[in-house]
Amino acid sequence: MHYYHCISVLSVLATGLLGGLAKPLSPPWDDMHVKHSWNTVPRNWESLGHPPSGTLIDLYIALKPQREKAVVDALYKVSEPGHPRYRAYLTKEQVAELVAPRPETLELVHSWLEHHGISSSSISMTHGGNTLMLKGVSVTQANTLLGASYQLYRHVERGETIVRTVGYSLPRALHWHVLTVAPTTTFVFPRTQWQTPRNLSDRVVKSTSGEHATMLSSRAKVDSVTPSFLRWLYDTETYTPSTRGENVLGIVGFLGDYPSQADLTAFMQKYRSEADDATFTVVEVNGGRYDPTHPNEEANMDIQYAEAMAYPTPHIFYSTGKGPSGTDNYFVSWLEFILDQENIPQTISISYNNEERSISREYAIYVCELFAELGVRGVSVLVSSGNDGIGKGTCLRDDGTVRFIPRFPGTCPYVTVVGGTTDYKPEVAADFSGGGFSDYFKRPSYQEEAVSTFLRDLGNQYQGLYNASGRGIPDIAAQAVGLPIFFNGNEQKETGTSIAAPVVAGIISLLNDWLILTGREPLGFLNPWLYGRNFGGLVDITEGSNPGCNMDGFSAIPGWDPVTGLGTPDFHNML
Repeated sequence: MHYYHCISVLSVLATGLLGGLAKPLSPPWDDMHVKHSWNTVPRNWESLGHPPSGTLIDLYIALKPQREKAVVDALYKVSEPGHPRYRAYLTKEQVAELVAPRPETLELVHSWLEHHGISSSSISMTHGGNTLMLKGVSVTQANTLLGASYQLYRHVERGETIVRTVGYSLPRALHWHVLTVAPTTTFVFPRTQWQTPRNLSDRVVKSTSGEHATMLSSRAKVDSVTPSFLRWLYDTETYTPSTRGENVLGIVGFLGDYPSQADLTAFMQKYRSEADDATFTVVEVNGGRYDPTHPNEEANMDIQYAEAMAYPTPHIFYSTGKGPSGTDNYFVSWLEFILDQENIPQTISISYNNEERSISREYAIYVCELFAELGVRGVSVLVSSGNDGIGKGTCLRDDGTVRFIPRFPGTCPYVTVVGGTTDYKPEVAADFSGGGFSDYFKRPSYQEEAVSTFLRDLGNQYQGLYNASGRGIPDIAAQAVGLPIFFNGNEQKETGTSIAAPVVAGIISLLNDWLILTGREPLGFLNPWLYGRNFGGLVDITEGSNPGCNMDGFSAIPGWDPVTGLGTPDFHNML
């Protein structure tokens, strides 16, 4: 009897304990611990003091998923040639299942928000189900919620202002459940990757013959990098896309940048006359605008070269705004929109990026995994590598040491990064081509052999100035010096990896057209395929370098290098 009495008592105690666990008491929400902070205001930003009274912001609370690596695991399965699930892409609903947070995560976060008086009507789920968006939160309320001190900051070069804080905290109980909150300490102001053409030194030009001899004879003056030259150089001139209703190419615009149809028509009439009816659709995202009478050079060059390579493939230009208060995050805003679509363009080009060191590691991981969601759904994302070589200026950190400066989102392992070249057969690295190694993301498995080989050849040079175990960029490259565009009816030349990205995106779009035509799925996330082919289909670039940080930079050598990646595309070899 005594034995059974003990069991009975224990059962009652256990029942009470489990009942308590099922409905936990609210944690001490005032037990705040720093989530992320900067010692100083990030470079190129200055504080203007507290924002005007009544300023509202939209807060994104990124929740950790129940299955932490589920999306990345799925991405590699659908992206690695030879895997049984290769190109077996997932639907929007299937991805949402992979990124869903734990039920207790949602319960705790909602309890915390309720404690601070956040109305449930202002809370919505975004980004496939792993993010809570709080609409229209006052800065005063955000300061209380996050133990922050939001201020108005101005970008010293562009003059644009945003609302940010140099540090924020979360209750101890939420640190394990919340990856990051945005906008907080990430001073994202995407920089476009184009610049005024440099005066190039003369290089030896190999003899050639035929139609392209005249075209190439003045290459040192960058007078020949026209669409016809690019289509000849990358071997796409004999291929015409035919799946016009099924294959789409997307171009992402930020900062109020949008293109001109009139300039596109003028460009095509001069440089690809059979395509003078080329057009594009504008999709306005998060307050993005479209005023064709006030185009932007960046948007014009992106759409003109994507069209020049991929015509008559349909093109969508995403005009992404910064929201009514000017505090929204550009990448997060666009990704929120695109991941909510049932149908997404198979190829997307992005020519904007930031110094990796200007954003928090948690924020970078968050955005990077959103790009992984695109890859799982069969989307190839091409981004520019930057125009600062290994880094702009002296590359000094707050502690006075030098560190090379890679650019995000290129450092994300789940996008394909495009560097720059110049000259012709053989092409050489453009001396501004952004390249290097991530300080936030480790080297992915698909890069292991190629990058390790480069590092062995590099030896001790620049030791300690970069992360030798980090993700290497770029992955691929294309012409980036002195390409003509039309802007406000006038012709001018532009330079930068900003142009290289849509050129490569156009070529990838042609490959996707052929796959769809032959009844197969598009390429999706490219990198495991590109690296796994042992550079097959690419032309290795072995000359040039990318100086920066007052140093000579890395050198282009046989095989992969952090200047031109695996090389430049050869369409029919890739096909």
